[in-house]
Amino acid sequence: MSSSDDYDNLSKEEREARDQADRAREQEEQAALPYKWTQLLGEVDITVPVPNGTKARDLVVAISKKKLSVGLKGKEKILDGELCMDVKVEESTWTLEDNQLVLIHLEKINKERWWENVLTHHPKIDTRKIEPGNSKLSDLDGETRGMVEKMMFDNQQKQLGKPTSDELKKIEALKKFQAAHPEMDFSKAKIS
Repeated sequence: MSSSDDYDNLSKEEREARDQADRAREQEEQAALPYKWTQLLGEVDITVPVPNGTKARDLVVAISKKKLSVGLKGKEKILDGELCMDVKVEESTWTLEDNQLVLIHLEKINKERWWENVLTHHPKIDTRKIEPGNSKLSDLDGETRGMVEKMMFDNQQKQLGKPTSDELKKIEALKKFQAAHPEMDFSKAKIS
């Protein structure tokens, strides 16, 4: 029996207890990492503390499609390894803030998947438990945005008791057909 089957057989209280224990374990594992990280569907932001007074010229930061490393010249790297997923190198950046924090911004290639971790050898988070914040329509690609806007319009039309976009198309097609065939009687025509 898989762990998801076990989870499905738990009572509500047992699930809440397991979720709480999993969150506590996750938080402990993430707190032990030498960096903090957050993500949106399309990007990952990483904050790496460095000694106060660090200059950009003291840093060695390498971002590639599949790897990331951050360190101080002549010292052991603070983080180094294979990324969980590929990034767009040309759109990924790093900066040094207040001479004590390296801020790394990674643009995901796959903007439709949550990352379980930044580097593959680091502890994973349960991406099924992520609750994304509200997103803007402008964040979506053209096709998805069009589909969402259509759904929003249709929902609003239904609430007002008006025809949906598909029904409006059918009504328009019938009007064009009526105009092209004035000799026909459409008084009993039904649109379905």
